[in-house]
Amino acid sequence: MNFVSTRVITDDMKRLVSFYENALGLAPRWYTDDFAELATPSGTLAIASKRSMDAYGASAAHAADNRTSIMEFIVADVDAEYEKLRKTDTVIAQLPTTQPWGNRSLLFRDPDGNLINFFTPVSEPAIAKYAAVSN
Repeated sequence: MNFVSTRVITDDMKRLVSFYENALGLAPRWYTDDFAELATPSGTLAIASKRSMDAYGASAAHAADNRTSIMEFIVADVDAEYEKLRKTDTVIAQLPTTQPWGNRSLLFRDPDGNLINFFTPVSEPAIAKYAAVSN
C-alpha cells in the first residue's frame, strides 16, 4: 500500500485551487471544472467540488466541514513562508513555533477552514527523518 493523495471537497473550486496554487507555489492540473490536483514529489493534493461528491460519491463528504485533520507540507523555511502568508488575508492559527519533536511549525487555514501545517525540520533527528523529502 502507498499513500498517494488527500482530496479536499469544496463549494468554490476556483477560490480553493487558487489559494493552494499561491500558498504552495504549484501549478494545478485541472481535469474537469469539478476536479483539480496539485502534485508534489511525495503526494498529491486533490480538490473536488461538492457537486461531484454528490453526483459520484453518495454525498459522503461535506465542504468546509473539517475540524479533525491537518494537511502537512515540509518547506525550506517556515519563517519565510509565514512572512508571505501574513501579508494576505490567510487566517493564522499558530505563529511559527518550534515543536518538542524538532519541527518548526506554522498552522493556518485555507478559505474553507481546513488546517494546514507548513513545517521545517530544525533538530538533528527531524532533519535526518525528513532528509529524503526536504526541499
